[in-house]
Amino acid sequence: MLYLRSLLFIPGNQPNMLIKAPNVFPDAFIPDLEDSVAWDDKDDARNVVHNHLDMLSQTSKLIIPRVNALETGILKEDLQAVINKNIFAIAIGKIYSSKDVQEISKLVSETEKTHKLENGSIKLILWMETAQAIINAFDILTSNQRIVGSAFGAEDFTNDMGIHRTENEDEILFARNQLSVASKAANVIALDTPFFAFKDPDALKKNSLFARSIGFKGKFAIHPAQIDVINECFSPSQKEIDHALKVIETFEEAKKHGRGSTSLDGLVIDVPVVKRAESLLKISKDMGII
Repeated sequence: MLYLRSLLFIPGNQPNMLIKAPNVFPDAFIPDLEDSVAWDDKDDARNVVHNHLDMLSQTSKLIIPRVNALETGILKEDLQAVINKNIFAIAIGKIYSSKDVQEISKLVSETEKTHKLENGSIKLILWMETAQAIINAFDILTSNQRIVGSAFGAEDFTNDMGIHRTENEDEILFARNQLSVASKAANVIALDTPFFAFKDPDALKKNSLFARSIGFKGKFAIHPAQIDVINECFSPSQKEIDHALKVIETFEEAKKHGRGSTSLDGLVIDVPVVKRAESLLKISKDMGII
């Protein structure tokens, strides 16, 4: 199973930041050719990222360049620059429908062929950041076998909707929930929008824990200082692990006495609760926590 708790953006036109990247430890690096790069700097960023991909690959972390959207007209050039045997996927935004995904996949296939890579080897993480994308989420996320994840872009979504961002984020709650549920139904991981107050770790923690509580599996980081907080929030805690073990132990004891349910700390324990505990323990083992 794919685990992506923290994904660190690195502006593609900042070679010094790319060189420093191996000193930090997200689950994935996102060399960015899109929002963090001004239009006049796109060519330079493309060359800079291309020249640093081999270095990033030596970190053993997944590399997922974010390229410019299909509608910009420069996607082909981006793909030629960033697709090689060292990258796991590309992230791409401004998705409106499954038709967009098919066009993108076709361009990726052509680039794979050019670079002598197996067709389908490069995966896709789709930024869902428009009203159309949120409404069409399940159709989009099941439209192509390359898709392994969705990414929620709150800034572009609220811009598309013509609404303001607020501190309590009520305005994006529906979109977040919709995307999380659609991603689960499509069997891809849901990744939450970046948190821009990078000097406020407590607020980041609260925001990340909420995202996890509604089904997101990871979050994008815009600063290395955010990585540890995000990793912690999207990993099972020791308290959760201890409780899961206790749930299974209590249920197994009840089964010995012929009961199909029991209780722990005043709460009912039945088969769905046990399955959730078993799932948490499996995730903990896969992540190397236990």
